[in-house]
Amino acid sequence: MERYLKRKERLETDFNNLPADPGNRPSIWCYDLNERDKIRRAYLLKGPHQPKSHQFPQTVFGNVARRFNPKWFEDYPDWLEYSVQKDAAFCLYCYLFKPQDKTITGQGGGDSFIGEGFKNWKKKEKLLSHVGDHNSAHNNARHKCEDLMKTQEKSLPVLWLSKDERNKKDYRVLLTGAVDCVRFLLRQGLSFRGHDESSGSENRGNYLELFYFLGNHNDDIKNVLSTHSTSNLKLSSPKVQKEICSAAAAETLISIMKDIGDSYYAILVDESRDVSTKEQLAVAVRYVDSLGQVVERFIGKCHILRKKYLIWFQMKL
Repeated sequence: MERYLKRKERLETDFNNLPADPGNRPSIWCYDLNERDKIRRAYLLKGPHQPKSHQFPQTVFGNVARRFNPKWFEDYPDWLEYSVQKDAAFCLYCYLFKPQDKTITGQGGGDSFIGEGFKNWKKKEKLLSHVGDHNSAHNNARHKCEDLMKTQEKSLPVLWLSKDERNKKDYRVLLTGAVDCVRFLLRQGLSFRGHDESSGSENRGNYLELFYFLGNHNDDIKNVLSTHSTSNLKLSSPKVQKEICSAAAAETLISIMKDIGDSYYAILVDESRDVSTKEQLAVAVRYVDSLGQVVERFIGKCHILRKKYLIWFQMKL
């Protein structure tokens, strides 16, 4: 019994003096089960260990000497850590919540960022691949950290809530800029996509070029883009472009219907063949608005299927 009590005393945790260097930390699973959440909160409140003023040593890869780049802290400010002792990079989220069972695998959240650490400085892209997609091990650990902070003492959720509100504000800023770009391109009848939309392309298409041009001349958008340069909050994907266009089409159709009101209108239908030799049916409406002006509005188009002299067509309004 006496030996058991002495052993328990050695396992007591000083929450004010937890090891800061990730290379010196014991595994989170070595702590007592009842203390783990307190330890996790303590580390999350302190934030990742980022000794920016440290003189990072160089390591030779082939014939080139490379080292950890402190600018990476700006790219991944919420999880990237550096161990002075091991000269390696670590992930705070994965350290706190990576499953103990090493047989659990998934995109992102590899063991190299919690075991001996990541040291392959010539492979910066490994940092982004570590984050992975929305269902990666890293992001699952991040969600658990967020949930943990939301369920702690009353004063602490306020800090997390402020971050959540800031993310919502940033999203609204980017969405406003994206909608403005879509409205301009739709009004001018210009194409959206480019042949090469990679970061090294000289012309990434009208939408991306206009979006980043707007960001360079709008401080709010520029700040948000720089803050979330490595996250998914960019609103630049083709899927996002199509969703905004669909929303604009729905709003335009509603506006046309309100403009027609209870007035009489005519439906104009025309058929043509596109470059792929497919028959297309275009539909427009013609009516007189409240000012007495004759107005024609395009509604939509669809491909026509011909079979035994019958025509079926579907239109999504």
